[in-house]
Amino acid sequence: MKKINYLDSIVSPIITEKATSQSEQNKITFRIHKNASKKSIKKSIEKIFKVNVIKINTIVKKDKIKIVRGKLGKKRGFKKALVTLKKGQSIDLSLGV
Repeated sequence: MKKINYLDSIVSPIITEKATSQSEQNKITFRIHKNASKKSIKKSIEKIFKVNVIKINTIVKKDKIKIVRGKLGKKRGFKKALVTLKKGQSIDLSLGV
């Protein structure tokens, strides 16, 4: 397995209604590289945002075949991480990095 740079392990934050409601509980959702491990995700988030990570849950969404206007289409799968931060800390995603 190829070693991933800590800047490459996080692809983008996920900003949905559910993700914003979880941010009140110090939980932030990120789209991550498919080969990133929990340890590399923790290191990268702590280095980039300068926060303490308590827990990381990862979810792998599989590819889906969809029919769009009578033609087969493919919805790409991805891996996401739900990161729990130490109480009192937060990441402001509206500012950017």
